[in-house]
Amino acid sequence: MLTVGACTIRIAEWGVNGVTDMDWISLAEAVLGGRSVTRDEALAIVRSPEDDLLALLHAAFLIRRRAFGRDVHLHVIDNAKSGLCTEDCAFCSQSAVATTAIPEYDLQSVETIVEGARKAKTCGAVRYCIVTSGRGPADAELDRVCDAVARIRAGTDIQICTSLGLLTGAQAARLAAAGVNRYNHNLETSQARYASLCSAHTWQDRVETIRRAKAAGLEVCCGGLIGTGESDEDRVDMALAIRDLGVDSIPVNFLDPRPGTPLEGRPRLSPSECLRVLAMVRFVCPDREIRVAGGREACIRSLQPLALWPANSMFTEGYLTTPGQGWERDQAMLADAGFRVGHWVSA
Repeated sequence: MLTVGACTIRIAEWGVNGVTDMDWISLAEAVLGGRSVTRDEALAIVRSPEDDLLALLHAAFLIRRRAFGRDVHLHVIDNAKSGLCTEDCAFCSQSAVATTAIPEYDLQSVETIVEGARKAKTCGAVRYCIVTSGRGPADAELDRVCDAVARIRAGTDIQICTSLGLLTGAQAARLAAAGVNRYNHNLETSQARYASLCSAHTWQDRVETIRRAKAAGLEVCCGGLIGTGESDEDRVDMALAIRDLGVDSIPVNFLDPRPGTPLEGRPRLSPSECLRVLAMVRFVCPDREIRVAGGREACIRSLQPLALWPANSMFTEGYLTTPGQGWERDQAMLADAGFRVGHWVSA
């Protein structure tokens, strides 16, 4: 028995697969009371049995509901520069080591980027995410992005997130001055595992970019990718590191193995495995925006609506190099599950 204040968490047995009997509601009540989950508790969530899935999701929803009600915040992502990347991230079809047949183009024009923001607004998106491939932005690219952001902010109230790779402090300050609200830079996995996915830069390089963005006054979007062969411990350690960085938004991506990448042979995760990871992240980061992101259609499949019990945000209209199920189907999914498009814009 584990007692936390007035809440008793019932633990029957630890085995190879972790806790086999746990009172998820009591754990949720403890989190709502201000207690942080421990590493062992987070591991118990990702290792929980199939029979616990609905109870676990209900408990995660109790935490989600306090901060976000039944709102789902929509984001639209723009692949403003595709391919041509110098980095060697094993999961990415745009990387230097990938042979995937994808569109390759330099940074879009200011007009094209601005038009993308207008279209995102018509989908009910609260945030438009401008993403470029590459290690980090060249000066001319940063100039163009800042020009586009200033025009978008002058013409619409949509929030702007940029994901341009590694940043210097001066570059982060320029983005903030141009009107960028949030910067995305994912940790992808645990510190211990990162070198197995990328050797062109380090996990610590990513942490430093996150800190520079925060120092410039930007909100930070930072998440990871599940399904690359990482352990349960890696998944939990990544979530705990993200919590410790104090980020505002957490996209959880699920590997949809791309042909021509080093990870093309990886099996897709099961829907229940994806849902347990989302629940774990909600317990670890109870009041943060959590986005069910890339790979949700391919991995969570018919159980996608259940992802909204722990997550309060999602991408719509596709991803960087892969299509999604489309806005109309996303809209119907939200309505059928009893959720609504939200207009919250600040973590």
